[in-house]
Amino acid sequence: MKKGLFSWGTLLFVCLIIATGCQKQNDAIADQNNFEKESIAAIIQNPNTSFTVKGGTGSTISSRASAGKKVKFTYLAVALARTGLTSTLSTLGTNYTLFAPTDDAFIAAGFKTIQDVVKAPKEVLTPILLYHVLGAKVLAAQVPAGPNAAVTTLNGATAYVTSNSNGVFINGSPVIVADVKAANGVIHVIDNILMPPSGNIVATALADKDFTYLVAAVLRASQGATNVAALLSGDGPLTVFAPRNQAFIDAGFNTIADINAADPDELTKILAYHVVVGRVFSSDLTNDMSVPMFAGGNTIITLNGGAKILGEGNGTDAHNIIKTDIVTTNGVIHVIDGVLLPE
Repeated sequence: MKKGLFSWGTLLFVCLIIATGCQKQNDAIADQNNFEKESIAAIIQNPNTSFTVKGGTGSTISSRASAGKKVKFTYLAVALARTGLTSTLSTLGTNYTLFAPTDDAFIAAGFKTIQDVVKAPKEVLTPILLYHVLGAKVLAAQVPAGPNAAVTTLNGATAYVTSNSNGVFINGSPVIVADVKAANGVIHVIDNILMPPSGNIVATALADKDFTYLVAAVLRASQGATNVAALLSGDGPLTVFAPRNQAFIDAGFNTIADINAADPDELTKILAYHVVVGRVFSSDLTNDMSVPMFAGGNTIITLNGGAKILGEGNGTDAHNIIKTDIVTTNGVIHVIDGVLLPE
């Protein structure tokens, strides 16, 4: 049984992370505007509630916020009311931590209008919102230094928090305003919707129509000496830089039939070069980072001018990291627009 809120898994990827010590930037800490007498729900429901992002988030892959931007919570207030969670977060005597998505986060996730939130099925919306809540008060300074401490959300699923020199993160998403203290806990503002894991790496890929070629490659490779599907369905944790369908087409696999005609062991070499041992979020990646891959060899991450990853066999043709931090039960998926080639 886990003791306390935080639990630590074996983190084989630690050699990739620059040690940062216990101090983080204080730019994102919220001014205390007499919120401590109000519940978390009351703060979010107040239409006048807004915060100004002070900085410290621009260097991360997944942040949409910039210094000086005001963020509001109209969508979140409606979502909490829609699911009945306003009552939960109004309760005094029990402390919570809410990672509060901004209006921009909801819009980016596909909720283009408030009516989209109102129409969303409760059975879909409720577990997503519960994944943003911890059953204890955790201030930014209490998040352990280093990468990816496991926390259990009210959803029952695990999320991962990180504190480093760039600030505090959850599942790779930066906290853009921290430590809004309430009468029943604390609010940390984020500009992404956190999606709870729905399955392991293979199951998650199977559910995404943009990974049809990747799934076919995994199944074909598994007919060779290595059961790649079993590896990617195991306990992990693993991180996969997953090429979308067009990436395979650009690499010469014009159809699924082309993948099924490929040598399984050669496919295994290529696929294993897309896998990292450990749970690696975008918040763990730094510019010019050399990343050791499961197959051997390294890839290079660059962040200046957009996040990219370069394989040793790709020459100077680095591929874009186009979507980050898809959480699975056994790791993380980042979507890329090219196939990585080993040396």
